[in-house]
Amino acid sequence: MDNVHKPHNLSAIARTCDAVGIGEVHGVSASETFRTWRRGASGAQRWVQRIGHRSLELAARTLRDRGMTLAAADIGHGTVDYRDVDYTRPFALIVGAELDGLSDLSREAADLRLSIPMAGMVESLNVSVAVALVLFEARYQRDCAGLYDKPRIPDTTYRRLLFEWAHPQVAAHCRRLGLAYPELDETGDIVGSFPRGRPSDDGDTTTHQQHRTSSHG
Repeated sequence: MDNVHKPHNLSAIARTCDAVGIGEVHGVSASETFRTWRRGASGAQRWVQRIGHRSLELAARTLRDRGMTLAAADIGHGTVDYRDVDYTRPFALIVGAELDGLSDLSREAADLRLSIPMAGMVESLNVSVAVALVLFEARYQRDCAGLYDKPRIPDTTYRRLLFEWAHPQVAAHCRRLGLAYPELDETGDIVGSFPRGRPSDDGDTTTHQQHRTSSHG
């Protein structure tokens, strides 16, 4: 997101990302905060990580180093229909703020520029609507290619996210005290017990059942 800063747009984009299985939103903004409007995100801000960058160049380099094609949503000459893009490959979608659109730096950084055909008098859609159209086209292509059939993130990341989503209070407790997350069984329940304090404490423990109760309120 190139200077997309309105909370309702950030929230709507995070909600769309969660809906299609995207876990990261990257942003470059002139404002100091890169945040979402909680009500508009409907809880998606808990599952979608927000990563801020000091500059567009740094953001582009970070994503490209991860093997992503940079596709900028734009209007005008030199763009391709967003439905003609192959989204089964790793890619990052670059969008700009509604008032100013994409910056020149975004256009220069992009490997390709895509557009959404429109028949009316207005040149562009709301940025969150444009993101939704592109990402659901990407989801359709990836679903047809079987890319949702199994996890494609590293196993360590999968296990960490599973624990944090299933047991957020216990995860926060472990992070606060520097403890490793306990193992989960095949149903997502915590296996055994683990120390209440740091590993150097006197070994006092709480039971599996106590943590299950606390993690679910």
